Amino acid sequence: MKFFEPTQSKVLVIGDVMLDKYWHGSTDRISPEAPVPVVKVKAVEARAGGAANVALNIAALNAKAQIAGLVGDDNEAKELALLLDQHLVESVLVKAGSAPTISKLRIMSRHQQLLRLDQEEIFSLQDAKQVQSEIEPYLESAAVVVLSDYAKGTLQQTTALIAAARAKNCQVLVDPKGTDFSIYKGATLLTPNMAEFEAVVGACSDEETVVKRAFDLMREIQLDALLLTRSEKGVTLFMAEQDPVYFATNAQAVFDVTGAGDTVIATLASGLASGLSLPDSVEIANIAAGIAVSKLGTGTVSLIELNQAIEEYAGLENRKVLTESELINSLVRARSLGQKVVFTNGCFDILHPGHVSYLSHARKLGDKLIVAVNSDASVSRLKGPSRPINGLEHRMHVLGGLASVDWVVPFEEDTPARLIAALGPDVLVKGGDYSVDEIAGADSVIASGGTVKVLNFEDGYSTTGIIKAAHQSSLKS
Repeated sequence: MKFFEPTQSKVLVIGDVMLDKYWHGSTDRISPEAPVPVVKVKAVEARAGGAANVALNIAALNAKAQIAGLVGDDNEAKELALLLDQHLVESVLVKAGSAPTISKLRIMSRHQQLLRLDQEEIFSLQDAKQVQSEIEPYLESAAVVVLSDYAKGTLQQTTALIAAARAKNCQVLVDPKGTDFSIYKGATLLTPNMAEFEAVVGACSDEETVVKRAFDLMREIQLDALLLTRSEKGVTLFMAEQDPVYFATNAQAVFDVTGAGDTVIATLASGLASGLSLPDSVEIANIAAGIAVSKLGTGTVSLIELNQAIEEYAGLENRKVLTESELINSLVRARSLGQKVVFTNGCFDILHPGHVSYLSHARKLGDKLIVAVNSDASVSRLKGPSRPINGLEHRMHVLGGLASVDWVVPFEEDTPARLIAALGPDVLVKGGDYSVDEIAGADSVIASGGTVKVLNFEDGYSTTGIIKAAHQSSLKS
């Protein structure tokens, strides 16, 4: 399971952008004019919705997001553009001939939606062609293109958009709408929910039918993959010439499903743009969806929230002894939180008070302390064939019991230079009487902007001394 890392690659979202407005207030009485509650408005909120919410979800994951869509020549368009700018989303909002910006006003009380007022008209074909013309230059730098279709008219040139994006080697992900999926021919991946899927392929009475019709649909409209979202059954990924991959739902509590599909396709696109495989991207997107449905209304999932959920999902949250790959994943979240990482290493054959004091001082230099431990073979090469006294698993387990130690990781080489370069700690600490140029890995830490510290061991303690004393005591007895 991989953690999510920010990417400099761009994701271009094209689709129906909207402005979601929320009026929040209390309801203490019924109107004397009609049998409806009276809402005393206390707060007004605006959010970017529709395809714009997909772009915001991408930006929340520290990916480069661009959005293209149709708006009206009105105040709602200006408000939407400002929201996108505030969230560092580059926007190409094309003004339609006469239609207004799509907006939805929700009247809320006690976290319940009482009423929704929509302002919208279907955009013209000429307006849709203008969007395609405007986005052509942006395809040159995009790694992934997302088509977010709400059937409001922006994506009336879908087939041409897909062809243009694929010609530029962009992966094209589509959140579909309607029952004519042929307009998405040639896309990389389609993300229908079960109701949308069955509306196109027919009712599926069993899993065998679902699988057969999914692959039939992929062949018919020339898809590389199909991601089927299935509510409480999670999601299923279909890829050509491969068995389906099933992912269980990760939702702990469903509060509001609004925008969950946006979160899935945004996370999926960001993962692919960052270089993750399609299955890994889907697994992470599924976790993000579990976070999204626990929130009210259209919202975003932050990089910190996502990596925390991944950590819990992977079972790493309370583990200290990790493999190198697990530790690299854990460092992604630490860095997303702005934490300073300290690294030290040693054999730690027999843990003594000098070690405990040294590790405590090392931990105070940052927010997280990594202790890298020489493997048994490495200790034997360095200390002689009679060492180590304690095996690697025993040594790592004891170190993991110290409050000052956050992570313990083994390494096979005589020095941790390669491991240090792979982890990129902010601070490298070595105990003893060394100059900086004598410390393995110091050059890579300094080159990446980190610091190297030398700490003195507490006098009177050494593993060799303890072993010698124990040997002499056994001879006397």
